[in-house]
This record gives sequence, structure tokens and C-alpha cells, in this order.
Amino acid sequence: MHTIEYEAKALDIDPAAMAERIRAAGGTFQGERLMRRYVYDTVPPVPGRWVRLRDSGGAVTLCVKTISSDAIDGTRETETTVGSFEDTHALLGLMGLTHRGYQENRRASWLLDGVRLEIDTWPRIPPYLEIEADTEEQVWATADRLALPRSGLTSENTTKVFTRYGIDLEAISELRFT
Repeated sequence: MHTIEYEAKALDIDPAAMAERIRAAGGTFQGERLMRRYVYDTVPPVPGRWVRLRDSGGAVTLCVKTISSDAIDGTRETETTVGSFEDTHALLGLMGLTHRGYQENRRASWLLDGVRLEIDTWPRIPPYLEIEADTEEQVWATADRLALPRSGLTSENTTKVFTRYGIDLEAISELRFT
């Protein structure tokens, strides 16, 4: 399925305080899980485009992500559900795709009036909140509801967030919790 991601991130948050803020606004906790992913370059490699195989703890998806800009609607995904993380990784290898990175993060998911709120914790950087909705207006309305000023939000992808902390995510072959 081809979709536009409408999302913004609040960086360097306190996860417990943010969870309480979401709960106070009427959000409902959806669960917490470890997410793991392999990232591959497309063939041929295209700047701003990559293949992601992700096990989100409940579903395994294969996706091509394309970043056209750092705007709130600058990311496009073409994604499908697959049966097995390990088998799909092996199949991609047989097709000639070699992963350039393995990454883990922990995600606490919330829902607030249909808007997905993800508190993400990654190794080596501070936690952040991702607000993801079906429209740009929903993202901004949710940010306002959580008293998050627009000027403090970013729509940069995770690679650029790592760069803010002086880390080249694309140069890390394995990013795991120890």
C-alpha cells in the first residue's frame, strides 16, 4: 500500500512525563514492544530511498521508504505485510539485497482521537515522541492538544535525528540495546 506519512517529532522528551501528558489529554495506551529492522539500499541505490524490513512485535512489514523533503508530508511509504522476519530477510538476500544495517528501538504506542502517538527509545540518543496522523491538520491539532509548540517539532527522518546528536546512523551496521 502506498501512503504519505504525516508526522512530526518532539525530540529529547521524558517518556514518563509525556505518557502522563497523553493520558491526561484522553489518550489510551496501546502497548509497548521491541521493534527490530533491517535496512537495505534499493537497486540501484537512490538517495532518500531505502527498503525496510521491520518486526514491530505484532506484525512484520516490508516497505520502501522515500524521503522527498523534511516537511510534515515529505515521506512516502509503499508497504506490505509479510509472514516472517527471518524468512523475508533470507529471501531478500537471495534476490541480491544485502542489509546495510540492523536496528532496534523500543516503542510505547498511544492513540488519541485516531492519531498515533509513539514514544520511541533508541540506543545512543534521547527518546522522542512521534505524532503520526492521516492529515497534516490532525498532526498539528494533536501537538496543540499536548501543548507542544510547532517550533519545537521536526519532521526529519530518524537518520537526520541521529545526525543532530553527531551520529551517522548509516555508518552503524548494528544498533542494539545492550
